[in-house]
Amino acid sequence: MEEKKYELGDIVELKKKHPCGSLQWEVVRMGADIKIRCLGCDHLVMIPRVKFNKQLKKVVRKEN
Repeated sequence: MEEKKYELGDIVELKKKHPCGSLQWEVVRMGADIKIRCLGCDHLVMIPRVKFNKQLKKVVRKEN
């Protein structure tokens, strides 16, 4: 399986919807944990990188 490439500022789509109904998130911080911001309601979530990689469906837009 190919590994998805994402960077700081990218818009990504996860497999599960956020309770607000949005699927799209912005990568805000990267490290051992990934901090993402919901584009529907601006909620911030910090999850371990391993879990994030499993939940990542696709990279919607790359940051220039």
